[in-house]
Amino acid sequence: MSEDEIRAVVLEELGNIAPEADMSAVDPKADLREELDIDSMDFLNFITALHDRLGVNVPELDYPKLTTVDGAVVYLQGKRTE
Repeated sequence: MSEDEIRAVVLEELGNIAPEADMSAVDPKADLREELDIDSMDFLNFITALHDRLGVNVPELDYPKLTTVDGAVVYLQGKRTE
């Protein structure tokens, strides 16, 4: 799966969690919780959705690596190639 495809999945799942947000305006380097005003439960739902879509297990210790769009893409791409 390419970086662009992973980015599309990340943005789609964020859009499902924060439907009122404009995903095209999300700063890929900004903290998702602040940028989209999501709480910890929303973030956990996001992680679960990524696992379901991409088959990547994300241990709790790695959650901070997925707090930005860019961080999530890099992390997920690395895990899918392992």
